[in-house]
Amino acid sequence: MGQAIITPELLNACRRDDRRAIQALYFHCFKTLMPVCFRYHKNEEDARAALNHGFMKILTGLDSMQGEMNFNAWSKRIMINALIDEYRRNKKRNAIVSQRESERELEFSDSSSVNEGENELVYADLLSLLKELPAISGRVFNLYVIDGFNHKEIGELLGMSEGTSKWHLSTARKLLREKLEKLDEKRRMAI
Repeated sequence: MGQAIITPELLNACRRDDRRAIQALYFHCFKTLMPVCFRYHKNEEDARAALNHGFMKILTGLDSMQGEMNFNAWSKRIMINALIDEYRRNKKRNAIVSQRESERELEFSDSSSVNEGENELVYADLLSLLKELPAISGRVFNLYVIDGFNHKEIGELLGMSEGTSKWHLSTARKLLREKLEKLDEKRRMAI
């Protein structure tokens, strides 16, 4: 099935519970929002579950969409908020796991860094490396670097101080830098 064009008629048909229109909207959302879900989940099953949950919020929230609002931007915001809500529900468990992961990874960290591998890194490699970050640090990195939130907004969304958000971003960058160095070293050895 091809890419659906999001028209007011399609959205109105979805509001009337037209199954074909809902299916067309779902395929559009799948294509545009699944990459967002993959940034917040380490496996396809969890990313799909998050997408389905977020899609239901999009579908039930269509009445709140105002006039000439950009559907893609609006639906992305709904999806990110759904992912953050999911995070909040699992916050306590994630915080404990993340703290343990961070402590273990930081024990093995090296203070030197080289950025040579960054120029050759492809998008798929970066996504793979992001999935290896501790959950909270990865979430802060995604919100700040990819989704464009500032530390105050991240703090409010995730229930942490701005300083904690900055610490998680710094940790994520440090861990990514180390992972990039290792990836670059592997590539050089393969040559």
